[in-house]
Amino acid sequence: MFIELMPLIEKRAITITVAALKEGHVRVNVVPAALAEDSKVNEKVGYSSKDKITKIPESAVHALTTPLSLTGAPDEIDARLAEQLKVFVDSHVALQQSVDRAKQEIAEAVKAIEERDKNRSKAKSTSVTKPAGTNTKGSSKEAPIAAGSLSLFDSKTDASEVAEDAL
Repeated sequence: MFIELMPLIEKRAITITVAALKEGHVRVNVVPAALAEDSKVNEKVGYSSKDKITKIPESAVHALTTPLSLTGAPDEIDARLAEQLKVFVDSHVALQQSVDRAKQEIAEAVKAIEERDKNRSKAKSTSVTKPAGTNTKGSSKEAPIAAGSLSLFDSKTDASEVAEDAL
């Protein structure tokens, strides 16, 4: 019995209950415990990417804690328990792997969206219109200085020469 349960037990704790019922029947329940990380599975999908990335459905997250319940005569339970546990554990492990894979893909998608948005904002900041007098082709042609105005880097004598040349 525990050999069949081991792949599930390695991931999460389980609770096993056995109860006597009427007419000599018993009920065996195997209940996987919820983990704190189960509720955090969709945290990576933030507000900014909620319309771009689909979250893992809550039903899939809750399925990770779906119990196995067998009811029958003790000899029936003995005969079927190992087989039923194997099927239960295999399906649970497959679901856990699917959820883990989806969680990883969501994290990668969020990272890609953030990177894309970051690159877009960089592209927008570099394509800001250049101030008047600059040439977009990269030539060093300067705009003429209006007569009587001083550039920040011009001395008074340079400015007067420019003003005389302009006249």
